[in-house]
Amino acid sequence: MRFAVDAHAIGRHLTGNEVYVRSLLDAFAAHRRECEFVAYVSAPEAPASIPAPILTRRISPNPFLRLGLQLALRVNRDRPDLLHVQYTAPVGCNVPVVVSVHDVSFLEHPEYFKRDRAWQLQWTVRRTVQRAARVLTGSEFSRASILKVYGDLDEHKVVVVPNAAASQFRPISRETAAATVRERFDIRTPFLLSVGDLQPRKNQIGLIRAFARLVRAYPQLKHNLVLAGKGTWFADRVREAAGESGVVERIQFIGFVSDPDLLNLYNACDLFVFPSFYEGFGLPALEAMACGRAVVCSNTSALPEVVDGAAILFDPYATDQIVRALADLLLDSELRARMERLGLQRAAHFSWQKTAQRTLEVFYDVAERDTARRPRVRSRTTVHR
Repeated sequence: MRFAVDAHAIGRHLTGNEVYVRSLLDAFAAHRRECEFVAYVSAPEAPASIPAPILTRRISPNPFLRLGLQLALRVNRDRPDLLHVQYTAPVGCNVPVVVSVHDVSFLEHPEYFKRDRAWQLQWTVRRTVQRAARVLTGSEFSRASILKVYGDLDEHKVVVVPNAAASQFRPISRETAAATVRERFDIRTPFLLSVGDLQPRKNQIGLIRAFARLVRAYPQLKHNLVLAGKGTWFADRVREAAGESGVVERIQFIGFVSDPDLLNLYNACDLFVFPSFYEGFGLPALEAMACGRAVVCSNTSALPEVVDGAAILFDPYATDQIVRALADLLLDSELRARMERLGLQRAAHFSWQKTAQRTLEVFYDVAERDTARRPRVRSRTTVHR
């Protein structure tokens, strides 16, 4: 069988969506003898980061051209047994679609988005979900949310397939990691790390306020706060909050960072903090755990399900709770060491190999049902890299 994947996110700094599809394709490559994969990419450098057995096709980075015309034409020419997309399928696709919907924050919390972006997602994702053969999502929380907001959806159509930390996220020498981030970003240890685009739902403003209160309440702590993440329309408000915090000299923004840099940042920090209001999964928390770092994170959305007792939880709307959670771990080395051990054990429960295998089971089920329902003979077109 041939399975096609919309991989336009690769190489375009689309954070979680890019990590997801890149990791999935890496794991799919191990199954190349069972089936064939075609990846549709937009960035010129994207093919270099896709395993050689997976065939690639170039499509436009322009979403209107990609989804309105070009992707459907590519699929029609390549004739795969299905197309896998994230959130939005192309118009006029003539093969079954499997869609990954990581969360529905655009429906449950549209205030986290610019108005036109929220409206676009609300319309295009509904259209895609309604026509898709299966909907994949990373957590039971997200599955329940999808079924709630799309009330007419068959519950058997929505399948939970957890994500995972990539195998490259692992414990390495803390001294080496600290030296690397000092040279790359001029970051001095000790520091707290948070990772996420600078946007409302990531709650960096709440974290900055908690950090300022922590510094005033515990002057013996000499930590800085490092915020790694791409700037968005909301970034100026986050930076403004840092400027008004009274501790701006101890807050560092380092922008989007690559996975190799993230590996060193996770390993060099004293702890990882993830104060997000809403997550469909919360992959950075799992990545930090895989690197052996203690994690403090929100007690909302999918995060308690993902960390499962291996992190200290707090209410992201309560500044005093964030302060207390940070202080507990920073001041108690035994507790911090215990959470590091628990985090490593929890991260080991997830792997992209398991994720890919479960995803392929869904692909085969969809393709075989479609073949049984509508038998046809397909002439295969050779796809060149």
